[in-house]
Amino acid sequence: MKFSVFTASTPDWTPAEAATTLAAQGWDGVEWRITDQPDSDAVGFWAGNRCTWPLTGLEDNLERIAQITSDSGLEYSGLGCYVRCSEHGNAERVLAATATLGARQVRITVPGVEQGQTYPEVFDAARKDFSWVADCAASYGVKALVELHHRTLTASASAALRLVDGLDPDAIGVIHDLGNLVIEGQEDHSWAFQLLGPYLAHIHVKNAAWTPTGSSADGTVTWQNSWATLRAGQADVGAYLKAVAAHGYDGWVTVEDFSTELPLASRTEDNLAYLKSFVGG
Repeated sequence: MKFSVFTASTPDWTPAEAATTLAAQGWDGVEWRITDQPDSDAVGFWAGNRCTWPLTGLEDNLERIAQITSDSGLEYSGLGCYVRCSEHGNAERVLAATATLGARQVRITVPGVEQGQTYPEVFDAARKDFSWVADCAASYGVKALVELHHRTLTASASAALRLVDGLDPDAIGVIHDLGNLVIEGQEDHSWAFQLLGPYLAHIHVKNAAWTPTGSSADGTVTWQNSWATLRAGQADVGAYLKAVAAHGYDGWVTVEDFSTELPLASRTEDNLAYLKSFVGG
């Protein structure tokens, strides 16, 4: 396996700082975050993230992205974009950028069901969109990725397979995401890997936990999920990596750790050591 970091989880660093630091720590690759994020005076994961490339003007930044990645000696594990499958123009742009960079694969976002919509109608539209996305990806020789993510059509492996089944697995694949499954969509991991078959294209690792937040007068307990360190969350990271290795997966494992207990450099360094303790590098 090869290990990389998604730069949504490295907001304190510039791209050059991230690439230099991750390479020095022994990571194999990087998954660049690409999106037009909200303005913010504070640094954060989702706004004010200094390690995010804007979607607007992306083509003008491709040479710099390539230079920073190449100079560090890192590989691309893929690109982490936030373009929805229904945004065909932007979807083609990021697929083309993926091909230009030689990054091989890029995430295309799956919608959820908004108020006033129904699951079947949103699913049918998304299926048509991803059929188009798969054709477009094939034309560029890259792969579009569907992520298992809570509150989307593809919260579970079963749901993701239903969305992509019958599409070319060389052009479309699934990101199996351990941390998101703690929140919604948990299925036996080995069974999920078997179910996805050739569509299992990428692994994301983070962790989460559910904690009680109070109770009502009748004693009903309320719960809330939050991100946790790889060691402290409810998902068993070691068992997960051993299961995916036993399945025969030998591709990228990308970490997106949104915990904040450790300083960023210590966090990324410890995460790599922790992962390698289970499956090696």
